[in-house]
Amino acid sequence: MTMISPSDGKRRIPMTVTFLEMRSKPSALPPPQPKGKIAILRAENPPVHFYRYLYNTIGDPYYWVDRRKLSDAALAELIRNPLVELYVLYADGCPAGMAELEFRDAATGHLAYFGLMPEFVGRRLGYFFLYQAVSNAWIKPISNLLINTCTLDHPRALPLYQRIGFVPYSREDRYIELP
Repeated sequence: MTMISPSDGKRRIPMTVTFLEMRSKPSALPPPQPKGKIAILRAENPPVHFYRYLYNTIGDPYYWVDRRKLSDAALAELIRNPLVELYVLYADGCPAGMAELEFRDAATGHLAYFGLMPEFVGRRLGYFFLYQAVSNAWIKPISNLLINTCTLDHPRALPLYQRIGFVPYSREDRYIELP
């Protein structure tokens, strides 16, 4: 349900954000390799247009808007920061997902963005890719890994995060402003 704020005329969508944490490496066994040609590559110094393609295509159904509000220069500075790592999942040679890890706090990692391209949802790639992203995060000397999700995300996002070992620690009701 979209709401229009009477004071400024901006469109706002209500949501509930769930904050989750993982305090140690996942104890779950690694998932089997999905069928087909699958690769996960770290995008080193990704071009802004490529990042926007991933972010906008993956996030559009779920109202990912924060990075859309950034200028190209501001976005480039953010995604090319040495404390930010972007991993891209490829399936049969095509981009199929993204995982963005941030390590701005030396003791805490943050899985800032994670998702699949719409045409790859439901093909048993999510758990595999999430497991690899989380494993990459725990290579760093962190003691905590954070992620959050909201009621606008895919309905299987929260159960997937919990399945791999994330535990909810807080919830907040918020609004998202549409650009």
